[in-house]
Amino acid sequence: MKLTEALKILNAYRNSEAQSFPVSLACGFTPLHLQTFFAAELQGALPARKVEIVTGLYGDLAGSVAMLANADVRGAAVLLEWPDLDARLGYRRLGGWSASQFEDILLNARAVLRTLAGSLRAAAVRFPVALSLPTLRMPPLGFMAGWQSGPFEFELRRLVAEFAAQLSEQRGIRLLNEDTLNSTSNPSERFDMKSELSTGFSYTNGHASAMASLLARLIQPPAAKKGIITDLDDTLWLGLVGETGPADVCWDLDRHAQIHGLYQQTLQALADAGVLVAIASKNDATVAEEALRRDDLLLRKESVFPIEIHWNAKSESVTRILRKWNIGADSVVFVDDSPIELAEVKAAHPDVECILFPKNEPTEALRLLQRLKDLFGKTAVSSDDAVRLASLRAAEEFQAGAGETTADTDAFLASAQGVMAVSFQKLPVDTRVFELVNKTNQFNLNGIRCAEGEWRGRLEDSSSFLMAIGYRDKFGPLGTIAAVQGRIDGDTLLIDMWVMSCRAFARRIEYKTLALLFESFHANTARLEYRPTAKNGPTRDFLRSLLDAAPEGPVEIPRALFEQKCPALFQAVELTGAEPALANA
Repeated sequence: MKLTEALKILNAYRNSEAQSFPVSLACGFTPLHLQTFFAAELQGALPARKVEIVTGLYGDLAGSVAMLANADVRGAAVLLEWPDLDARLGYRRLGGWSASQFEDILLNARAVLRTLAGSLRAAAVRFPVALSLPTLRMPPLGFMAGWQSGPFEFELRRLVAEFAAQLSEQRGIRLLNEDTLNSTSNPSERFDMKSELSTGFSYTNGHASAMASLLARLIQPPAAKKGIITDLDDTLWLGLVGETGPADVCWDLDRHAQIHGLYQQTLQALADAGVLVAIASKNDATVAEEALRRDDLLLRKESVFPIEIHWNAKSESVTRILRKWNIGADSVVFVDDSPIELAEVKAAHPDVECILFPKNEPTEALRLLQRLKDLFGKTAVSSDDAVRLASLRAAEEFQAGAGETTADTDAFLASAQGVMAVSFQKLPVDTRVFELVNKTNQFNLNGIRCAEGEWRGRLEDSSSFLMAIGYRDKFGPLGTIAAVQGRIDGDTLLIDMWVMSCRAFARRIEYKTLALLFESFHANTARLEYRPTAKNGPTRDFLRSLLDAAPEGPVEIPRALFEQKCPALFQAVELTGAEPALANA
């Protein structure tokens, strides 16, 4: 991004009345253009907010970070450079570069890193913290030639590496990836000596722009894709299985097909992290299925659902896969080696991201693997990710057995042996619940999305509650499938957000949820901040079943009316967290 582009973005929001989104930028140098780039990148990621950057104390990174624990912000970016560990590692203060001072510099560095670690952990409890390790070269201190590294430099780097390794395990702290930074910012073109001495701003504009882009993504990650649909021939493996036979398609180094093997193991890694993987192939199903059963295939067949192999249009396969997954096309990637097939799918499903598999271009194949990692990347893998595929299969089996009449449905639900696992615990932040709030569309009370810092702010409110619901029945576990966030006002439930996964539909879980809320908080009325969206028809239908009319905005539901309209409920309930804290308030 150019500086003029960043200024143009910010000027467009200068008089905006959108909700404020304050973020702290803590660094030991003057932030200058970095602040501008960072604000513009965050603004682009949060168009419904007005981003405001709060800077810290010049020359005192440790002091700025210490103030974060009590700062009224929704996130923080912290940039550590060598002078922050000891001023003698910079250029603006004179103090000597002799080897005789190395021991004292290391002593200071250890103390600063200990202080920073404590302050960063305290801040990360409240909002996400993006942390960047030193990106600039050390000054020419000591007596060794520039092409030789000595024990002082290695010890200093070891201290920083241990500091980073410990913090990387802390929920809420996200470290900037050095390799990715190196690919976007040339290390030899990062430092501006003239600007450093005249203004205290250390970075070139190019480096400031690259840093701002990555830090903004750490604070507000782009929405991760949920599913990938792959072709088989010359994509998952090299060769046409219908011509060569199942035994002769390959993905190994000896037959110059290693990129296909690497693609397979990338898909398996994504599947292990909860990403949905499906196959859409024009092929003889019998022959292709035999190849998929090969023991040396790195993508396990049980990790794939569904599998569409026939001679019909691939767009039809994608349509059926999307229906079975029940997710939006904008959350899906389709990979094929044929530009014609990609164009056909794109025409039918414009929101699907279609990517060409570069079967004869190893360098481009590597870029594809790196791109897939970015498209599906997440900050953590939850226990719900491990059961996502099994829950889809369980949901399909459930739907196949559901009755058509009310009596049939009652009998079926009673026999399903459903169990709802209910938790009212608000902290630490449940990544699955946060994911549900930001990605669920069909059963969504109002379509409100939250940045992580805003979500944590909601939970910090002493009058707020959070109800998270997991579900299982005889067909299998569905994982965490619903969340309700709201407040209590006397005997009234104020429900601000309510989402439920489409995997849980047709089980009357929404009715049981509201019944539990009335009971848990001894409430007589529920006020739901409903707003119609283009996709939340199931929420509208649920409310209409209680009100006998389609709602157009916020609604109030008396407990007596709910109990009169509520159908028969059969789920058992397990309380997995603390009792609702506000029930007797």
